[in-house]
Amino acid sequence: MASFADALEENPAPRRLGDIRLRYEPGRLLGESLSPAYWRRQLPGACLLVAALCAAGAVGALVWGSGEGGLPPLTVALGGLGTALVGAALWLEGQLGRRRFVLHFPTERLRLEQLRWAPGATRVEWVPFDEVFAVEVVERAPRRYALVVAWRSGGETAEARRAVLVEHIGAGEEEALFRVWRLLHNAFGLRGAGIS
Repeated sequence: MASFADALEENPAPRRLGDIRLRYEPGRLLGESLSPAYWRRQLPGACLLVAALCAAGAVGALVWGSGEGGLPPLTVALGGLGTALVGAALWLEGQLGRRRFVLHFPTERLRLEQLRWAPGATRVEWVPFDEVFAVEVVERAPRRYALVVAWRSGGETAEARRAVLVEHIGAGEEEALFRVWRLLHNAFGLRGAGIS
């Protein structure tokens, strides 16, 4: 595997592909999705803040509402809006999740990470190079692609698993896509040279 790392040093991977920034360090190739814009990172917190204000307003409307039976309409409206905003915050938080992958050449393992903004919520998985059976180029829309790795843990009878390495690859990046696909294909020791 040292010869592959040497070849990578001589012919480095592109610095960026789709939504991933690529970087080579001795013995490993790192790919990390770009950080979302500042305002996008603030949206889940803003939704939760407004939801808390809606909850406080609903409690206030309930306490100071009319003495008639049943819930005041303002309480119901604010409670429903607060619940919808919490759901929106959770959905937005899920959209902010970033990805990172690292090819460790000395140990011949691929580290896949799902990065989350919440502390301690990052998920890490290690995949030995020998378990990878495909690196696929998937067309998401006309001339928009994703790069996906597929592996089986536990032998040929195990269920195949897939993970997206690179998303949002545009038509103008086809040469860089082919270079990275081929680099990964060779790193995992896969046969064949054409994109499938």
